[in-house]
Amino acid sequence: MDKLLIRGGTPLSGEIAISGAKNAALPILCASLLCTEPLRLTNVPQLKDVSTMLRLIEQMGVRVTREGPDSLVLDSRGLDNPLAPYDLVKTMRASILVLGPLLARCAEARVSLPGGCAIGARPVEQHIRGLQAMGAEIQVEHGYIQARAPGGVRRGLQGACMVTDMVTVTGTENLMMAAVLAEGETVIENAAREPEVVDLANCLISMGAQISGAGTDKIRIRGVDSLHGAEHAIMADRIETGTYLCATAVTGGSVRLTHTSAAYLDAVIDKLLDAGCEITTEREAISLKAPPRLKAVSIRTSPYPAFPTDMQAQFMAINCVAEGSAVIRETIFENRFMHAVELIRLGADIRIDASNAMVTGVDRLDGATVMATDLRASASLVIAGLVARGETLIDRIYHLDRGYERIEAKLSQLGAQVTRVR
Repeated sequence: MDKLLIRGGTPLSGEIAISGAKNAALPILCASLLCTEPLRLTNVPQLKDVSTMLRLIEQMGVRVTREGPDSLVLDSRGLDNPLAPYDLVKTMRASILVLGPLLARCAEARVSLPGGCAIGARPVEQHIRGLQAMGAEIQVEHGYIQARAPGGVRRGLQGACMVTDMVTVTGTENLMMAAVLAEGETVIENAAREPEVVDLANCLISMGAQISGAGTDKIRIRGVDSLHGAEHAIMADRIETGTYLCATAVTGGSVRLTHTSAAYLDAVIDKLLDAGCEITTEREAISLKAPPRLKAVSIRTSPYPAFPTDMQAQFMAINCVAEGSAVIRETIFENRFMHAVELIRLGADIRIDASNAMVTGVDRLDGATVMATDLRASASLVIAGLVARGETLIDRIYHLDRGYERIEAKLSQLGAQVTRVR
């Protein structure tokens, strides 16, 4: 497995472009299953998760044509195999997002259960209950979700009103995609408000769907007979943006990030301002200048628009060398402090108590060999390695490749000493 070797101590400086959002691209790739005309997508990030999703829909009969590094055309006229096998689903939980579109388009689907997740439980019950409310008959047998619409393609799913027991992003997206071809109106209450949900809704609307309320906790979808081809640009990755802002802050650097927006980063930017950073925003760019030493900031993760769980690990890393102490409370996933043990190997002062972490800043971190346990944990170790004295070797960086496009190239562009060890 590849490793990342980082020699710390260099302030980041310069300008880089942010890639398209992984968490927007994955459901939008699945949206291509809903119509028989081509869907052209731009600003598609080159990530392991994206290539896995493309393999998954290709084996269903979707033809994928790459027009450029970040441009794809998806043609699902030949869709003939509504199956998501375990060998693909096990590597990426977002594969569950094919369930709703397949049911809507084919009136049947066989999708492997995703299995375990390193950062905690991500139950699919909300997806299943919502689809059952729309008339789907669902059984879970031999590790697979077997679903069908009782009336077949002719009758399909029926609109319904549903209230999810918990806020779930992929659940909201799955049900929204299923509802666009259902008969009548569907109302999803307690819906996820994340920008990636809005981006999916915008793509579906460009394909002819009738959706209102995306970005609020109540989404209305009026089903249509069919969708048509369209063109859509994937939104910028707000988590990648936040990660590079944290990396700049911790190294005492100054950078400008382009092809991105501060519009969806209020909670993250507020905390960076509290830490002492200077931030300037433009329509499609963000600049950050770090102070001589950061101030520790406490955070509490919650669904959007509050502080995102996907930025928790990065802020733990910057708090490790900040002035003072801070409490980090994780409310979304129960096992999302696994990076703390690895940060302690670098010299961090962190104490864990259930869902709370007390971080006290130290004068310096020292490079060591550490192991990534999940995607965002990997990012926290990169950030810590950039400020640590000496060399840090990060193992299992396949996690990084799932969500960060060319991370070593972008960091090198900003002056960091980062090398991929194959």
